[in-house]
Amino acid sequence: MVRIESPWRKVIVFILLTFAISSIFYTAMYLTGSARDVGALWMWSPAIGAILTLWLSRGSIRNLGWGLGEKKYLIWGLIIPLVYTGIIYSFAWATSLAGFRAPTLAYILFLPVGLVAACLAALGEEIGWRGFLVPELSRVTTFTKTALLTWAVWSVWHYPAIIFADYHSQAPRWFDLTSLTISVLGLSFFTAWLRLKSGSLWPAVLWHGAHNLFMQGVFIHMSTDTPLSKFIIDDFGIGLMLSALILGFICWKKRFELPKSFRPHLKEVG
Repeated sequence: MVRIESPWRKVIVFILLTFAISSIFYTAMYLTGSARDVGALWMWSPAIGAILTLWLSRGSIRNLGWGLGEKKYLIWGLIIPLVYTGIIYSFAWATSLAGFRAPTLAYILFLPVGLVAACLAALGEEIGWRGFLVPELSRVTTFTKTALLTWAVWSVWHYPAIIFADYHSQAPRWFDLTSLTISVLGLSFFTAWLRLKSGSLWPAVLWHGAHNLFMQGVFIHMSTDTPLSKFIIDDFGIGLMLSALILGFICWKKRFELPKSFRPHLKEVG
């Protein structure tokens, strides 16, 4: 077995493996035109990439952040997406940028099951992005560069699903690519900070699952289309872009609150 000891080499191997595994699902998306059929499996590509990288480097999956950490970060991971999603959709409904329809009782009762399912799917991504990639990068570079490099990988990983399949809104495709890239920028800073501050993978998992449930499920189910709604709500709307950038900027400003073990370059000013 070839030893992969350098953190940078581990990162490169992880990225290559993740995209190689994901290419199986990209092909299925291209052939069927749908990301929904393979979406949950595709989301586990980063986890498989991380586990294979650890196996090749003789690392341990125990270092991915399985401890729960402080409860407040778990609560933040669950509540924060509900807050910004609620604000985005409430504004859209109040201004008639999107229509409103009341949810059914059956849909409301299904939400706990939906949250568990969303978190199980999100766990695959988070094992890779926040369990492996963020801590590995944070050992050799600054928080800012850690978040930016994660942003580059995480956003590009989504592009084939937008370009070749149905993971997009009704807006022009260039708008969706741009909006997702900007949103992921802010969210990369937020989730990297949450992972390193808590020392745990689970706050990011809860955030990701809750975000997908509320943004792509609950509130979109309560909305009806208008000529402008496709530019405002959902994963590709201006609402998420602004919320993510604000959230990311707050976490960037608080980067010096991170544990010293994750701040190898204390002279960081950018």
